[in-house]
Amino acid sequence: MELEQSTEQLTGVTPTPAAVPATQDHSARTISPQVDTGTCATCGSPVGSNADGGVTYPYVYAIGRVVHRFPTLGVEKEVAQALGRGDTKGLTDQQAVASALKQHRYLARRVCYVLTSGDLETYILQPRDPMDLDLLIDAIRPGNDSDALDVVIGMRGPLAPPEMCNGLMVPIVVFDQMYSFDRTTHRNAIPRSANVPEDQFTATADEVLARVMQMTDNAGATDEDRALNYLALRYDKIYAETANRHGGGESFSGIEVRTAPLAGARKLVDVVFSYTNRSTDVVDKQSVRVDVTEEFPFLVTRLSPYLDR
Repeated sequence: MELEQSTEQLTGVTPTPAAVPATQDHSARTISPQVDTGTCATCGSPVGSNADGGVTYPYVYAIGRVVHRFPTLGVEKEVAQALGRGDTKGLTDQQAVASALKQHRYLARRVCYVLTSGDLETYILQPRDPMDLDLLIDAIRPGNDSDALDVVIGMRGPLAPPEMCNGLMVPIVVFDQMYSFDRTTHRNAIPRSANVPEDQFTATADEVLARVMQMTDNAGATDEDRALNYLALRYDKIYAETANRHGGGESFSGIEVRTAPLAGARKLVDVVFSYTNRSTDVVDKQSVRVDVTEEFPFLVTRLSPYLDR
């Protein structure tokens, strides 16, 4: 997972090669206007307009699983025929479909790719760069691979029309960056303290990531969700801090996201982690500040003590 130099110096995260996404630069944040009002006609999301008359939509930084769906019965039958012509011995159903899509690009362009979050179909995915179609194909993995995760960073558009993906009406996300990995890869990329046993650190890392992903309505579309998901994937210090707190007899008791005071023209949020002493019930809070103004969030301040105002 690639970081800008300034952020990497702050975080100290060393991404593993398997999780490093392609670097792209897409500054545009517009879709052709859908309506003349300030609200998305199909999804009800607030939108704005820019000087060019285009409609702006919210950014997305989402964690989930990519699955494929057949938009029509005809496409499903055509994929089945492609499977029958190929050598699929020893492959699972998902692996066989991925192999067929790699060999037959015309089918890969017709299949729907859906990001699921908590077993809910959340977004239909479309790459801004057609070359990134391979990222979607590679994300199709065996359904029983519970450790597999996919990260999508892009822009959320209107709801898909019913004919687009066999009646599935969820928002379309045009992504600029996407990468796939598993929990073991993520865990191994986190530097761990020498005084924390490996099994304890593993349990802590899994718990912190699960807490972030299970927070209410974390579809990666709000500033709060985007900041949390960014930290869960890019800032290893929250894992080290929580592991040390567990070692000292404290519970990881909560996460809050608050708008940072005096943010000015930038959109800054404070992510506050609460730890409760299991013997005394005394709560101690640590926070980190994240800039979520643009499509790619970044770290503003390191993890430090937080005082309620």
